[in-house]
Amino acid sequence: MSYIQRYFKEAGQILNSIDQVQVEKMIQILLEVRAQGGRLFFLGVGGSAGNCSHAVNDFRKIGGFEAYAPTDNVSELTARTNDEGWHTTFAAWLKGSRLRAGDCVCIFSVGGGSKEKNVSANLVYALDFAKEQKAKIIGVVGRDGGYTAKLADACVIVPPVAADTITPHAESFQAVIWHLIVSEPRIMQMSNKWESLAQIK
Repeated sequence: MSYIQRYFKEAGQILNSIDQVQVEKMIQILLEVRAQGGRLFFLGVGGSAGNCSHAVNDFRKIGGFEAYAPTDNVSELTARTNDEGWHTTFAAWLKGSRLRAGDCVCIFSVGGGSKEKNVSANLVYALDFAKEQKAKIIGVVGRDGGYTAKLADACVIVPPVAADTITPHAESFQAVIWHLIVSEPRIMQMSNKWESLAQIK
């Protein structure tokens, strides 16, 4: 089996094992947040940070949410990192954004953060702050979900099927899940351009 065949086979296995109940829970939370005028904050690092930026675009434009990601403002992010340390950057940003009950924090992460291993500590501090403020927490994470899965109100875990492809699948399926959610008829408020032009026979 070639690597291409293996990768697609693994993706199929993951797709068939995603917990759809958790996806529906995320949709229900987001519907409630939007109806109450709450805001949506996306947090992630590395490739997941790039996914956060893309998701902000989709949820603002297509879903009609007020949505933000701290990694879209590199000046503030690097200033906070330089002056305060990396581990508190997201929590401090959420505090500056006046995170409150009625808002929602969405985590995109491979491991979900770990207090014990001090991995993705900035997510851990942000999750603790979000919990203190009684904001909703949702996430799409890999492996066992880490700290995100423990605290989240709804969390989709991308199950690992091979030890050497955990990261690419976790980050790929973050995109699959958020695109599913933002295109779900209850969430979608503006149709996509190409769908309006397409004539599929």
